[in-house]
Amino acid sequence: MTTLYGLAKYFSEHDNYEIITHNYPDGDTLGSGFALCLGLQQIGKKARVITTSFPSKFRYLEIGVEKQEFEAETIIAVDVANESLLGVNTEKYKNIIDVCIDHHGSNSVYAKEKYVDRQAAANCEIIYRLLQRMNVRITRNIADCLFTGVSTDTGCFRYSNTTSETMRIAADLMEYGCSFAYINKVMFETKTKEKIQLERAVLDTITYAADGQCALIYTTLDMMKSLNIGDDEMEGLASIPRQIEGVRIGITMREKEENVYKISVRTNGNLNASDFCSRFGGGGHPAAAGCTIKGEFDFVRKLLISAAELALK
Repeated sequence: MTTLYGLAKYFSEHDNYEIITHNYPDGDTLGSGFALCLGLQQIGKKARVITTSFPSKFRYLEIGVEKQEFEAETIIAVDVANESLLGVNTEKYKNIIDVCIDHHGSNSVYAKEKYVDRQAAANCEIIYRLLQRMNVRITRNIADCLFTGVSTDTGCFRYSNTTSETMRIAADLMEYGCSFAYINKVMFETKTKEKIQLERAVLDTITYAADGQCALIYTTLDMMKSLNIGDDEMEGLASIPRQIEGVRIGITMREKEENVYKISVRTNGNLNASDFCSRFGGGGHPAAAGCTIKGEFDFVRKLLISAAELALK
């Protein structure tokens, strides 16, 4: 395990960086990637960010990034806890990652250099401290990237992972001129008509178990097709079950391909979502984690409900 100063030295000695983000990218992986990319370009390095998809609401993160052509020499993974989270890029990058920077305690990525801080509420907190050690000037564009990750991974500073350090970093980014009001509005207060349709359909799928302490929702390929909705609208659904009064474990089943379900788990209280998902080969944070399960719909739903009932005993 290296140090931030060690990483800063490493970045000064290498070049031609390809920064990879996790599948179905959120604000933290994208914010981390583009902030680091901007920082590397500022100190004279060549860098680019690789994503499997790019929700339109995050397009502002690209502002100021120079499009550069080069042969990749150094591979960096940001906010990636497991190689399988690279999706279609898994085989391409597996076992060739040079640097992994993450905040998931369950991180199992193989990398030549690794820095994991499980105390960081967002990976962007780590990137902020790293850029300082690299003597990067925090521009408004970099601040916007970093604030996006910090805000989204803490639910706009509402989740229990928010720390005093999180708030100090957010305050610093505001002083650097980040567009905090715009970012929070786009991330938390703006929904497309399609997203409203999807949420309405999802609410009809709620199943309760364990005397109401568990709530499960789902989306299927048929639902997505009938609503004509893509991946851009899926973010945030996992928080719906946990918002219900009395629910201690909220589970979201999302059919990604036939009989393959991406599972998101959110917990309240002292239930550990990462431990729950580790039973199925996944992981994450104590209050937010995920995994993938293959099987028929009814089998997967019953499997998850049984596991939740056991965890709630």
